[in-house]
Amino acid sequence: MREKILTYIERNSRVDLKDLAIMLGTDEAAVANEIADMEKEGVICGYHTLIDWDKTSSEKVTALIEVKVTPQRGLGFDKIAERIYNYPEVDCVYLISGGFDFMVMIEGKTMRGVAQFVSEKLSTQESVLSTATHFILKKYKDHGSVMVNPSKDERMLVTP
Repeated sequence: MREKILTYIERNSRVDLKDLAIMLGTDEAAVANEIADMEKEGVICGYHTLIDWDKTSSEKVTALIEVKVTPQRGLGFDKIAERIYNYPEVDCVYLISGGFDFMVMIEGKTMRGVAQFVSEKLSTQESVLSTATHFILKKYKDHGSVMVNPSKDERMLVTP
C-alpha cells in the first residue's frame, strides 16, 4: 500500500484522503495512518506547489550549476554537499555521475545575482575545482506537469 500511496501523492499531494482510500480499496483511517508514519520516518519529506513563475509578475531566474570538487579525505562528498546546501539560495544539490560531481539548482532575482553567487560563494570554496552555469530559459515540463499549452493542429482537413 505504501508504494501506491507514494505514487498517487507524488503527482497530487492535495488528493483527498477519502478518494485515495477508494482508489486503494481501503479505509481512510488506514491511509491517514500510513501517511503519518511515512512523514515521521522521513519517507515523505515535504509537500510542494508547482508554480509557473513565467505567468506571474514576479521575476525569477533559475540556474543549474555543475560543480567539480576535490573530495575531502575521510569525508568524501557529503561535507562539501552540506556546505553547498546550507546556502539559502540553493534549492537542490545532487551528487551526479559524469564530468562533474554535483548538480546545484538555485533561484535568484537576476542572472547577475546568480553569477555573483557562483563567483563569490560557490567557486571560492577550497574544494571546488570548477563550475559550469546553465540558466533555465523556458520550462516545458516540470515534476511531471506540462508547463506549456499544447499546440493546436492548424493543418486544414483535406477530403477527397
